[in-house]
Amino acid sequence: MSHEKYQRLIDASKELPVVVTAVAHPCDQTSLAGAIDAATRGLIRPILVGPRAKIEAVARQHKLDITNVELVDAPHSHAAAAQAVRLVTEGRAEALMKGSLHTDELLGAVVKRDTGLRTARRLSHAFVLDVPGHPDALIISDAAVNIAPTLEEKVDIVQNAIDLARSLRFPEARVAILSAVETVNPKIPSTVEAAALCKMAERGQIVGGILDGPLALDNAISPEAAAIKKISSPVAGRANVLIVPNLESGNMLAKSLSMLAHADAAGIVLGAKVPIVLTSRADSVMARLASCAVASLVAQTRREAPGRAIA
Repeated sequence: MSHEKYQRLIDASKELPVVVTAVAHPCDQTSLAGAIDAATRGLIRPILVGPRAKIEAVARQHKLDITNVELVDAPHSHAAAAQAVRLVTEGRAEALMKGSLHTDELLGAVVKRDTGLRTARRLSHAFVLDVPGHPDALIISDAAVNIAPTLEEKVDIVQNAIDLARSLRFPEARVAILSAVETVNPKIPSTVEAAALCKMAERGQIVGGILDGPLALDNAISPEAAAIKKISSPVAGRANVLIVPNLESGNMLAKSLSMLAHADAAGIVLGAKVPIVLTSRADSVMARLASCAVASLVAQTRREAPGRAIA
């Protein structure tokens, strides 16, 4: 299967300084091998954070060479999450990566008020999908963090996604605010919020992207569907950023593309001081490498504009 869209991201990231990445609790084959593979390919320099004996045992069992990899001992997963975040606050790491711990554990350490990595932005998750047969990579947000976001929270979700698109060197961020229909219907709240988000963008409350919505999925990504519905805009039929109404719809959309269209999905959390790589045990090798490449490109944005939210 061709992965030319992901390969472009990986190639672009290899032009940048290697990102030091704190890997929280990589205590199974999948998470440890993913970090070591990305390091071997020059995408990250991992710092493994977790129970030393357990990590070393996994490495021996699966013949993974961690001889020259820094390892920070932490007794359990909660401590590993806290220590990984501390490496960032101390300036020793520029990115986080989830190992074999629950996402809530890692993000719980990230959002702690005194010791975490919060910014003025709300955290949001984005999938970067390489869909076979589709000309461009697709960003889908939010499908993993915000369950039922309010309009105010969607402003941050949209802005994070736009900033991500720019970090990934998209020529432009064409943002479709998705719903079931392409007309504003007061009985469907997501259509009203879509219209509001587009007006907010017109007034400069969301910047850096071109918004249109509400749009149904077909007329967001298919020029033919947009033409049939007589929707004329720079986004309709050409969207490369898809903002979903809620976590359920986003999760189903991303997994439908993965399972039925054989898309790979790289995952990242945005809005913190550093990019946070979220991988799944079901991810392909290419998706894991692409997730690290995305983190590298986002980290470069932070180097160029220190102090801003990372998206």
